[in-house]
Amino acid sequence: MAIRINMLSKADSVPGQGVGSAYLEQTKLVKELKGIEMEINSPKGDFDIYHIHSVNFGYRLRMNKKHINIVYVHFVPSENEGSIKLPKIAQFIFDKYVNGFYKKADELVVVNPAFVKPLESLGIARNKITYIPNYVDNESFKKLSDQEVMRLRNEYQIDHNAFVVLGCGQIQTRKGFDDFIEVVKNNPEITFLWAGGFSFGRITDGYKRYKKILSDPPKNLRVLGIVDRSKMNEIYNISDIFFMPSFKELFPMAILEAVNVGKPILLRDLNLYKPILFERYARGKSTDEFTLEIRKLKNDIDYYNKQVENSRFIASFYSKERLLEGWNKYYHRVYNKHKGIIEE
Repeated sequence: MAIRINMLSKADSVPGQGVGSAYLEQTKLVKELKGIEMEINSPKGDFDIYHIHSVNFGYRLRMNKKHINIVYVHFVPSENEGSIKLPKIAQFIFDKYVNGFYKKADELVVVNPAFVKPLESLGIARNKITYIPNYVDNESFKKLSDQEVMRLRNEYQIDHNAFVVLGCGQIQTRKGFDDFIEVVKNNPEITFLWAGGFSFGRITDGYKRYKKILSDPPKNLRVLGIVDRSKMNEIYNISDIFFMPSFKELFPMAILEAVNVGKPILLRDLNLYKPILFERYARGKSTDEFTLEIRKLKNDIDYYNKQVENSRFIASFYSKERLLEGWNKYYHRVYNKHKGIIEE
């Protein structure tokens, strides 16, 4: 008998969010599992599991003992400062709501083991929390031929000989956009791209400051705005390295996308990356260190090739086969663990 799952999410309703990308990739993966029947956002029906990907109030109302309630943790309020700017009372209410949402779930899935402890600090039992990393389909994100890359550089009006550094994500304080701009200014001979925009409009943290910066950006920076995910493989391919100076993340989909294309990745030196990327990436703690790494990647071919190999290692570790097996074991384990609830 197949396990029946109802995937519930509105994560893809706001463009330019990694959470939406993670949801789309995970549901596509689960469709390939044997012994699993899945529907997406079904308004009603007889399901064994409700797998909830976003913290919408309507989904909280649908949590009950008739099925197992799995909630995917894509963010923890205490770790999300610098994304959106709300009045203090509104932020307090939102954080309390999200924490309550997680507490009400029967099971939680985190995409980074570093966020187990923050959830435990809310009083959530460790045996309710499972770590399963994000995944990216290597058919959607892959290295293109040199000929195709040159064609795309013509299309995007980028010089064939330019060294191109790509950043992406929502333009907000948490993403380290201030440091990104400073690095752009410090390296006028290098071309920088940023794929992303203001997904949350005026409540974005730093919105007014960034709008002013982008009204007169440095000449070596092109902000592409929110790019449809179907076009992002092109953007990674026309770039030479991927640079993400974020201060806080869980498991960025953009990193997985970049390594699948075989691009070196340069990240802020954060502890949360170490257990998921195995220290196989270039890193820095300041704009000066970021600049040194970018110039080394540009001028030292051996160092560049080493970082390419590191990216390939990360991509191979998070393969489809490994993640398929992980989700298959997880759903069956959770089903068996809570079977008594379903049979009531």
